[in-house]
Amino acid sequence: MDFHPKNLPITKVYDLKNENDAILAVEDMVNLGFKDKKEGFKVLMPKETKLAKRIGYTITTGVTKGLRQKNETRDVKYWTYHYDDEHFAIVLIDNSALTELGF
Repeated sequence: MDFHPKNLPITKVYDLKNENDAILAVEDMVNLGFKDKKEGFKVLMPKETKLAKRIGYTITTGVTKGLRQKNETRDVKYWTYHYDDEHFAIVLIDNSALTELGF
């Protein structure tokens, strides 16, 4: 079976324009939580490389830090890929949900 992160079930999609949007998205993802969910989150970022790197770093480190502060499991997998001509995407999902889904 060929795996691509776009095939994972998604709870919510965030279309981010800047780092401030990324901070708000992190807060929302941490509040919604990853544990006991069979879906993940998708973050769309502009294809401007420097901005996308900053947004991606903010998302990945922010989620880890937020989950640590809530004393929740930080076993979250993520993938970054080309979504379309204008966006990169990051898909984040709890590792146990990934296993349950058979990926």
